[in-house]
Amino acid sequence: MSRQRRAPHRAHPATGRLIVRTLAVVTLLGGVAAATRLDKTEQWQADTLNSGQAQIAAQAGSAALTLQQHQLLVEAKDRAAAEAKAAAARAAAVEKEVSRRGAARTTTPVDFGPIPSSCQEFSGNRAIGCALVLAAGMDLTQMACLNKLWTRESGWNPLAHNKSSGAHGIPQAVPGSKMGKFGADWETNPATQIKWGLEYIKNRYGTPCGAWQQSEEEGWY
Repeated sequence: MSRQRRAPHRAHPATGRLIVRTLAVVTLLGGVAAATRLDKTEQWQADTLNSGQAQIAAQAGSAALTLQQHQLLVEAKDRAAAEAKAAAARAAAVEKEVSRRGAARTTTPVDFGPIPSSCQEFSGNRAIGCALVLAAGMDLTQMACLNKLWTRESGWNPLAHNKSSGAHGIPQAVPGSKMGKFGADWETNPATQIKWGLEYIKNRYGTPCGAWQQSEEEGWY
């Protein structure tokens, strides 16, 4: 009895194509995954580079700011030194001028005129002034100087008024309202005006003779 041999089994053509396609898809997916990993690696490298560049830029900016602050500090110190030098120069000039005036006063004394023997030699507003000079602890020499000073300024007239400067009264206070410290009647009362004038002279020149010398040298007091 003879046996028939079976023909070898051959794969169906469709099956082969499926296998090929499957392999192609697997290969493609592997390539995509690899490309994705590569893209992520490149992105990480780019991010790292950008971060480093940003850090370098920040450090450079900080260094520039520190340098600018240092320059501003140096400039401020230089200005302060220059201002201090200028102030010292002005102070020295003022001191020199004061010394010059003091020397001039020492070498060229001002004539104070005759010294009254008593306040009875005066009348009117001058008599009031003389009494207030003595009440302030000064002597008749100071009254002689005060008489010359206020004769020049106002003629001892309590209503004397300078329209251009606003100076008013016997001592020619500028403004006249300053004399209100000694009374609301400062515009007309000679005693109120004289009290203010004596205080002003004491605070600024020490004595009426000092004020008179200033007036002789400068034309004002």
